[in-house]
Amino acid sequence: MGETLGKYPVKDTPALARTPFFDLAIAQKAKMTTFAGWEMPIQFTGITAEHNAVRNECGMFDVSHMGKFFLSGEQLLSHLQPLIPSDLNRLQPGAAQYSVLLNSQGGIIDDIIFYYQGETDQGKQQGVMIVNAATKTTDQAWLLENLKFSPVTLQDVSEHQVLLAVQGAKVLAYLQPLLDVNLSQIKPFGHITINLGGSPVFLARTGYTGEDGFEIMTTPAIGIQLWQNLLAAGVTPCGLGCRDTLRLEAAMALYGQDIDDQTTPLEAGLGWLVHWDKGDFLGRSILEQQRDRGKPKVLVGLEMTGRNIARHGYPILADDQVVGIVTSGTLSPTLGKPVALAYVPPSLGKIGQELAVEIRGKPYPAKVVKKPFYRSPHKPT
Repeated sequence: MGETLGKYPVKDTPALARTPFFDLAIAQKAKMTTFAGWEMPIQFTGITAEHNAVRNECGMFDVSHMGKFFLSGEQLLSHLQPLIPSDLNRLQPGAAQYSVLLNSQGGIIDDIIFYYQGETDQGKQQGVMIVNAATKTTDQAWLLENLKFSPVTLQDVSEHQVLLAVQGAKVLAYLQPLLDVNLSQIKPFGHITINLGGSPVFLARTGYTGEDGFEIMTTPAIGIQLWQNLLAAGVTPCGLGCRDTLRLEAAMALYGQDIDDQTTPLEAGLGWLVHWDKGDFLGRSILEQQRDRGKPKVLVGLEMTGRNIARHGYPILADDQVVGIVTSGTLSPTLGKPVALAYVPPSLGKIGQELAVEIRGKPYPAKVVKKPFYRSPHKPT
């Protein structure tokens, strides 16, 4: 449907989606941006200030745009096993697995976190799957298609639940006073459901910043109250800008840039997600070929030797020949130097390998370094 301007039809522009935190962000004078069809804050006080707040104190992010699926059914884990290269049968209730959904060619459809919640009194296994905002619709269709002959049900609660990430070196000091649960006893990738204000609150010790932190899924009313309480306690509101610099320092992949359906977990340095001792799974034969015969490319960490920043899409050079491409790059606020992720042939992916990045038609020196670029001394093990 659309209007007509003169003789030319004018298409309706789809309205950007907004999370329940939108009005709070506007009230705090956040600068907004478009991301995956959502209007989201890119920064509040500034990317560097927000970045440093997470590294040194505590920051909070509205990540309610992420897809949130509740999965339930008899033998849920067994029905998910063929769809995921990680062995979900290893999970105990209250544990989680970061993993990927693969196509038949071993390409990454999306990276996800699956939280296993255990069995109900009726014998049904339950779990929560968090997926990326840009791939939520396709992920849901893909899961439903692959689970259509199973007793598993999938409930999309994305519009009914908010997701708040509270992250930082001192996250326990800021978050603990607001919750009636001993947060220090929740292990990394552990999760529980508590009651707050008469509503269930899903609380997981996970994040996307490289620091200690928690991700909280709950009703919009409880989420907004938590945001306001955290703000009053001195927690820094943060936008997508510093979320990107934080995750890049920790060498965490961004779907659509560092990984996509044309890259495999082995190429992307996510081979640890592939549990070879489990049964068959979609894409396994391709991964076995790469494991046994070699990969065409590998994702490496790069450090620029000067101050020039390698950005997404910039060519990688070796002996003046293009050999790869930068997928993500920034000036690291923590390290004070430019870092990047890039795909290169395996023969050029060894630590210490000297390469160059073409920036505005000129080559600038870089070298391959160990990932991650930054490892937090505050994260629990």
